[in-house]
Amino acid sequence: MKNNQVILGVLGGLAAGALLGILFAPHKGSKTRKMILNKGEDYAGELKNKFDSLYENVTNQYNGVMKDAKEYVSKNVEV
Repeated sequence: MKNNQVILGVLGGLAAGALLGILFAPHKGSKTRKMILNKGEDYAGELKNKFDSLYENVTNQYNGVMKDAKEYVSKNVEV
């Protein structure tokens, strides 16, 4: 019996929250969706910039290590 009451309470709370969210939303749904989409695009752009920067740094470090390794090998290995 208690489980049924808990489930009904949760469902009632969800329904009340959804209803209040719709009634007191500051913008129309289409505007809110557009704002969410724009924010998502902003985050995606920031993530892409960070990834590009990370990729560039890793590439530069890799190239530096390869250069150092080639110099070391050419100085220390007799052919």
